[in-house]
Amino acid sequence: MSVPTETTDVPAELTARALRIRERILHMGSSASGTHVGGSLSCVEILTVLYGEVLDVRPDDPDFAARDRFILSKGHASAALYAALTEAGFLPESECDDYAVTGGRLAGHPLRRLPGVEFPTGSLGHGLSLGAGVALAAKRSGLPSRAFVLMGDGELQEGSVWEAAQFAPTAGLGNLVAIVDRNGWQITGRTEDLGLEPLADRWRSFGWTVREVDGHDVQELRRTFAEVPSQPDRPTAVLATTVKGKGVPLFEDKKKSHHVTLTPALLARALGGLRARARRQS
Repeated sequence: MSVPTETTDVPAELTARALRIRERILHMGSSASGTHVGGSLSCVEILTVLYGEVLDVRPDDPDFAARDRFILSKGHASAALYAALTEAGFLPESECDDYAVTGGRLAGHPLRRLPGVEFPTGSLGHGLSLGAGVALAAKRSGLPSRAFVLMGDGELQEGSVWEAAQFAPTAGLGNLVAIVDRNGWQITGRTEDLGLEPLADRWRSFGWTVREVDGHDVQELRRTFAEVPSQPDRPTAVLATTVKGKGVPLFEDKKKSHHVTLTPALLARALGGLRARARRQS
C-alpha cells in the first residue's frame, strides 16, 4: 500500500483513472437495460483510490489466500465496480461492452464468477456481515488480509448492518473497514427522510473508530485509507460525503439518476458535460 506524501498534488494517473471509470459507467448506462448511474458515479473516487493504491490484490492471481477483500454491499453500483476492475486489470476493456447482455458475465449485480468479485451482492444490508466474517477468518488464520466493505447510506436502514456493527468491535476486527457512500439519496427520496443522523455517533457508540471525509477528495481518501486501522483491534468506519451522479451535471444530486437508460443523445450529452468539467478542473 502506498502512503501519500504531504503534498496536495493528486497523482495524474488517479485523476485520469477516475475519469475513465465515469466514462465506462455512462457507456454501460447506454445498454438496453440501463444501469444505476447515480450511485455508481458517487463512489468513483473511493474505488479509484482503493484499487489504485490500497488493496493488496492481484489480477493474475485473484484468489491468493492473503489478498485483501473488497465487498460491494451496494451491489446495484455494479457498473462502477466493473469499471474499476477493468482499470485494475481484472477484466479486459472490451468486456464492459457486454454489460447486462444475455450470456455475458457482467450482470446488473456482481456475481462471484467474475475475477475480483468476492460475493454476489445486491440484497442490501448483508455486505458488512460478510466483511466481518472474512476479517475474522483472516485474523484467526494469521493472515494479513483486510476487508473493505462499501455500503450505501440508504442500506443503513437494514437491521443486519447494525448487528454486524455490534459484533465487529467485540471481535477485535481492526482489519475491517466499513465505507459509507453518503450521497443522501435512495430510491424513495432523501435518506434523511428516515433520519440517519447523528450517523458518526451511532458508529462510535458501537466501538468503531470513525473518519468523516469528502468522498470525492482523492488526497483525503488516500490519507484516510493509509492510516487505517488507527487502533489495531478496532474496526474503522469511513463516512464519505458524496454527491449522487457526481461529475455529470445532468445527474448530480438528482433522484432521477438512480437508474437511467441513456439514449445515444443522452449519452453524448452526459459525456460532454463530464469531459467539459474535467477539462476545467485539469
